[in-house]
Amino acid sequence: MEMENNNNENRSIEELTPEEKWRREHMKIHEQHRGHDTMHAEMVLILLVTLVVAQIVLVEWKKRHFKSYQFISLLGMWIIPLVMCLRNQWWRFIFFWLLFSCITGFIVRKAVQKPIEGTTPRLVYKWFYFLYKLSYALGLIGYFILCATFFGLNLVFDAKPQSWVDVGVLFLFYGLYYGVLGRDVAEICADTMASHVGYYTAQGMPTRHLESGVCAVCGNRLLVAENEEGVLENTYKLSCDHVFHEFCIRGWCIVGKKQTCPYCKEKVDLKKMFCNPWERPHVLYGQLLDWIRWLVAWQPLILFLVQGINWALGLE
Repeated sequence: MEMENNNNENRSIEELTPEEKWRREHMKIHEQHRGHDTMHAEMVLILLVTLVVAQIVLVEWKKRHFKSYQFISLLGMWIIPLVMCLRNQWWRFIFFWLLFSCITGFIVRKAVQKPIEGTTPRLVYKWFYFLYKLSYALGLIGYFILCATFFGLNLVFDAKPQSWVDVGVLFLFYGLYYGVLGRDVAEICADTMASHVGYYTAQGMPTRHLESGVCAVCGNRLLVAENEEGVLENTYKLSCDHVFHEFCIRGWCIVGKKQTCPYCKEKVDLKKMFCNPWERPHVLYGQLLDWIRWLVAWQPLILFLVQGINWALGLE
């Protein structure tokens, strides 16, 4: 064994096989950290204590000040992956990140405009609904590829398992990442944007008369009756007998969080009638989204804090 190691040391790096290169790097690391057992134990202890304290702080913060926690988490999820990808020059993610940010920024800007346009609520709903469907589909594709690799389906196509796993994880990450971002932006929009659209007025009854077969949000004609199945969207009638386009009334719920009819302001339980898919996902799916939020937004910050503590204490 010693003769083999001496031969490896005498050979140049270009002459070594990948396994021999890895073995040489491994030996260098062992030599560099020889006698550092106590120091490494201290670093592990610092990491564990920091993780526990950070978890407690984040849980309490989420309980006491959910809005600020949600906003900072969203900001971290939006910015931290971009910084990491710029540093590593992962241009594919940067392209899709810029595309998502530009479209979402345009949608949010349209939603906070005053006066808001009548077509904006349906635009807001359709975009977040599309994001929800797309992220769900990407997650399912990634999960299917990983399961297929686990059962050896890649051997049928004479492909290496590692390449299939990489593709599956890529699809799964894109689906979960943009699913979390879309869900958080939709919730923040729903809590912060006020809707004053179409026939709605803040005081009293609307000054405009609502004609038959017209949506009271956007003012356009209804394409189908409330008891008919629509091709693109259905028509909904509230308990006050006013009718709306499906996307318009759903967008009304998102944009303004209003539990009243957009026309007559009669109290209506819109939450019960129109449960948006991203607001009440499956319990396990919701927990998975929370875990993704922790992994992407908070774990890099916690690890950066641990490195700062180790540097301050002189630990290597």
